[in-house]
Amino acid sequence: MTSHRILDWSPAAIVFDCDGTLMDSEIHWQDARNRVFREFGLKPPAGFAERAKGVHYTECGSLMAEETGKPDLTADMTDSLLRHFTALVAANPVTMPGAAALVRLAAHHLPLAVASNCPLDMVKSSLDRAGLLGHFGHIVVAGGTLRPKPHPDVYAAAADLCGVRPQDALAVEDSVTGIDSARSAGLRVLGTGPRPAGRGADRADLWVRALNDPELVAWANARIAKAEPPRE
Repeated sequence: MTSHRILDWSPAAIVFDCDGTLMDSEIHWQDARNRVFREFGLKPPAGFAERAKGVHYTECGSLMAEETGKPDLTADMTDSLLRHFTALVAANPVTMPGAAALVRLAAHHLPLAVASNCPLDMVKSSLDRAGLLGHFGHIVVAGGTLRPKPHPDVYAAAADLCGVRPQDALAVEDSVTGIDSARSAGLRVLGTGPRPAGRGADRADLWVRALNDPELVAWANARIAKAEPPRE
C-alpha cells in the first residue's frame, strides 16, 4: 500500500477503533492482564502482550488460560480481566495524542463511528469521560451477530450505519487485528501508534506514529475541513 491512497483522497466517513487509537488504554489492558496472572499465581508467557493486542477480551481470557496450561480457568480469568480493566479505565481515561483534535475536526464535516471489540458500556463510558462520545453518530461493538475483529463485521456495520460504501470510508486502527478487520470489510486504513512487529502493518494504507503527525494534520485540514457537514 502507498500513502497516496490516504493523503490524495477524501473519505466520506471515518470509523475509529477505540482502545489504543482514541483512548490510551493498551497500558490498562496490559496492567489488567498482569493483575490477572498475579491473582491466579501465574507468570505471563514470553511475548504475550504483543499476541494479545487488539484481541477481543473473551479471546484474550481464553488465550491467557491456554498459554499458562490452565484451560479450566478460562471463564474465571476472562471475568477477572474485564473487571480489572474496567476499574483501571474508570480511574484514568486518557486520549491518545492528536485523537481528540482529529475527532472534533472531523465531526463537523463527516459522519463518524467507532468499531470496537470492547463491551458497549465500556466504550461509551471511556469516550464520555474523555468528552468525545457526543461526536460519534454510531458505536458498533462485537456481540450478537457481529463477530469480533479480525472478522470484518464491526467495520462493515459501521460504514453501513454511516450511510457510505465501505470503500469510501476510512478506518483508523492501531493493531494488526483491527487492520485485518477493516481491510476485509473494504475500508481504507490509517494505522497509528508504535508500528507492530512483522509485516501485518503493511496492510495499512498509511502509518503514522500518532494522530498529531504534522502530515496527517495538514491532510485533515485540507481534505476533511473543507467537506460539507453531514446531513442530519
